[in-house]
Amino acid sequence: MPLPLFATTLVTALLPLASAPAEKPTEGVSLTVYSSADPAGFDPQQFIQQQRMSGMDNVWGVPGYGVVKVVRKVAVPKGVGTVAFTDVAAWIDPTTVSFNDLDDAKTTVLEQNFQFDLVSPSKLMEKYLGREITLSVPMGEDVSTVTGRLLSAVQGSLVLETKDGVRVVPSSGAQVMLGELPGGLLTKPTLVWKLSSEKGGDHMVRTTYQTSGMTWRADYNIVLDGDDAKGAMTAWVTLMNLSGATYANADLKLVAGNVQKVQPRRPEMEYMVQARAMADAAGSAGFTEKSFFEYHLYTLPRKTDVLQNSTQQIALFPPASGFKVTKELVIDFTGGMGVPGGPMTDRNFQLGAKGNPSVFVSFENKKENALGMPLPAGKVRVYKEDPADGTLEFVGEDLIGHTPRNETVKVRLGESFDVVAERVRTDFTIDEAARRMTETFRIEVRNQKSVAQKVRVMERLFRWTNWKVETSDAFEKLDSNTVAFDVEVPPEGKRVVQYRVTYTW
Repeated sequence: MPLPLFATTLVTALLPLASAPAEKPTEGVSLTVYSSADPAGFDPQQFIQQQRMSGMDNVWGVPGYGVVKVVRKVAVPKGVGTVAFTDVAAWIDPTTVSFNDLDDAKTTVLEQNFQFDLVSPSKLMEKYLGREITLSVPMGEDVSTVTGRLLSAVQGSLVLETKDGVRVVPSSGAQVMLGELPGGLLTKPTLVWKLSSEKGGDHMVRTTYQTSGMTWRADYNIVLDGDDAKGAMTAWVTLMNLSGATYANADLKLVAGNVQKVQPRRPEMEYMVQARAMADAAGSAGFTEKSFFEYHLYTLPRKTDVLQNSTQQIALFPPASGFKVTKELVIDFTGGMGVPGGPMTDRNFQLGAKGNPSVFVSFENKKENALGMPLPAGKVRVYKEDPADGTLEFVGEDLIGHTPRNETVKVRLGESFDVVAERVRTDFTIDEAARRMTETFRIEVRNQKSVAQKVRVMERLFRWTNWKVETSDAFEKLDSNTVAFDVEVPPEGKRVVQYRVTYTW
């Protein structure tokens, strides 16, 4: 007979480091969810679909975890005895469990078992090996009843020892009638503690543990006005719970920031799946936010139900409107090319020839700009109203990292259709003896729109670190090897930028 499935760990009581709260906590559950989700690829609904298709619970690859805190009244035995604590998450990490008797600080935990040998058809058959069962087996239009001692239940067949001999009966289609539920089987994952208590009685107990299978992500929707000068933003949290438990009427907190957590080595066969949330939005009051250690803590100011095997969306903070935005067209032929370890003297090496400027929208995340809320990493989707019918049309999306208040948010939406830039190298010279080379460029920006367009032309001076630019056009030095030319291109017209750079080494 296989050994019962359980995990055992010793629990060490931790002395509180902070003063006790003025009031004793009331019964209930609070949940703090941590996320390491990559907004570029994480899509929660795919995890849910994987669960439904496979019929198996699998949380490998869920980028996050939850910390569950439960306050509950428990009958603590006097002396040494056991207490069963049900309704814990199926994906609990038993080594993270802490136990605190709020009515008797002297109560100690001697041993802890996490029991998850849950009842299932196969488990029931295992428990009934050697015991008598009755089968109702379809035989055409009739039903045959077979009673006997169960010898085996494998490979889709049941082997019974009956008074007429041994019979092998296909389990498919057979109705099995059993007696009482055997001992040792559970309907829910359960923590079992062996406690030592001088007093005993009904005590208020706080339990805290970590569980896999939980995460969250942030999504932002921005609507631009007709002049692309102001915006309105809504922010949502998509919360996913595959932990194997439901947290009803729970206090909910979210942690934003890169919290380090040691990850176990994962099996080679790992189901990496991801998601789109389709659950209902729950109110618009949003979370309250505060700095917490080196991270940011978002607390929902009301209770909510976090259901098992579900995703749900909750407003992160109230809608913000009227904040100033800046639209910018940027052409960058060299795409961030850096300086090599030595002078780049290859005359045949060139970057960029013709392209369309990238479209960026930026805004200052400041209170003075109707914002000023720390923004967790997430995906920003931008829309604009079509004045012809008043509907919102999607104009692009980008990702942002964790952004504190008072920082600038800049998102790339795509490329301009009607503005084109062309870059031509018109001259190149090199004098190895003098350790000098020159390179001359002509950049033409053409605008086919009926209104003037401002374009920023980025040039990376990547051939060496010591350089000098000669041009009649104004430019800005952005860093040690980047300059920018800001040009205004007339309607259905063009502007030309020319410069020569001299490198010495």
